[in-house]
Amino acid sequence: MKFFSIPAVALLAALVIVAGCGGPKGRVLGKDPTGKIYDTLAIRAGDTPADVLIQGKLVEKCPQAGCWFRVQDGSGIIKVDTKTAGFVVTEIPLETVITVSGKLVMEGDEQLLQATGLRY
Repeated sequence: MKFFSIPAVALLAALVIVAGCGGPKGRVLGKDPTGKIYDTLAIRAGDTPADVLIQGKLVEKCPQAGCWFRVQDGSGIIKVDTKTAGFVVTEIPLETVITVSGKLVMEGDEQLLQATGLRY
C-alpha cells in the first residue's frame, strides 16, 4: 500500500527543514538581545543582574528623536534609553511587542535600562 509519492515526501522534508532553520524571528537593532528574560517587578526588587533582558509592549516613545521609550510587561513599565546604543525607535509602532537588552542604571530616582539591543 502506497501512502506518499517520493516527490511529496521530499517536499515535506524540505518544508520541515526550512521551517526549523533560522533564529528568532523579527528585526534587530543594535546587538541581538539574548538571555533570560526578567520582568520589571524583579528589576524593581533588585533581584536581577545589572545586564538584563526584558520583553513587553512599546507603550510610549520620544516623539522627536526616538531616543527613549517605555516598555510595559505584565508587572510594570520601565523606561529604556537608546542614546548610547546607536539606534532609535521612531519607526517602531506603539503596542509592538519587543525584546530589549541592556544595563540597569539610575537616572535621578528613576531606574532605567540603557539599551544595547532590541528585537521586534
